[in-house]
Amino acid sequence: MYYEAGDFLETADSDTLKRIARTRELTREYYFSDYEDSEKRTAILHELLGGMGENVAIDTPFHCDYGKNIFLGNDVIINMNCTFVDNKPIHIGDRVLIASNVQIYTSSHPVLPQERLVPDWRERRTTFFKTYARPVTIENNVWIGGGCILLPGVTIGENSVIGAGSVVNRPVPSNCVAAGNPCRVIRYLAVMPSPTERIDTATEMKALQEGTRAGLIDR
Repeated sequence: MYYEAGDFLETADSDTLKRIARTRELTREYYFSDYEDSEKRTAILHELLGGMGENVAIDTPFHCDYGKNIFLGNDVIINMNCTFVDNKPIHIGDRVLIASNVQIYTSSHPVLPQERLVPDWRERRTTFFKTYARPVTIENNVWIGGGCILLPGVTIGENSVIGAGSVVNRPVPSNCVAAGNPCRVIRYLAVMPSPTERIDTATEMKALQEGTRAGLIDR
C-alpha cells in the first residue's frame, strides 16, 4: 500500500495523550448524565465534538479518541455503543442514521511488519508501531446499518444505505444499497429529488422560459 508522509501521525506525545484523557472524561460524563437533561448533554457534546448541527441525538455509550475531529450536520442520530476513532476528521452530513455498534476508523497500521514496527522506538521515545490515518466522510441522507465497520479514507455517497454488518474498505457511490465483507453495491436507487431541489428546478425552468421569451437566450 502507498503511504504519504502526511498519513502518519504521532499517537503518544504528551499533547495527544492530554487530549485523549479529556475526551475520556467528557464521554464518561456524557454516559452518566441524566438522559432527560438535554441542556447538559448538549453542552457536553458541544465541548466534545468539532462541530454539531441541530437536532442531533447520540445514545450511550459513545466512544471516540479526540472528539474534536468529529463534525455532524443537522438531523443526525447515532445509536448506542458506537465507536469513532477520529485521528483524522470524520464528517457526517445532514439527515444521517447510524445504527448501534457502528465503528468508524480513520486510523490503521501498515500490514508489512518492517513498515509497521519501529526498531528504535525507545531511543525515539515513541510507540513501537506506526499509525497512519485518513479522513472518513458520510454524505447527506445516508443510513448505516447496525454493526458496520468503516475503514480509513472511505466516503459513503449521498442517499446510500449500508447493510448491517458490512465492512466498508472502499468508497461507496451515491444512491445505492451496498452490503457485505467487503462491502459491494447490491443495487442502485431511483431517488426522487427533494422538495427543495424540485422548487429550485422549477425556478430555473421558469427563468429559462422568461429569458427565451425576452430574447435573452437563444433557442
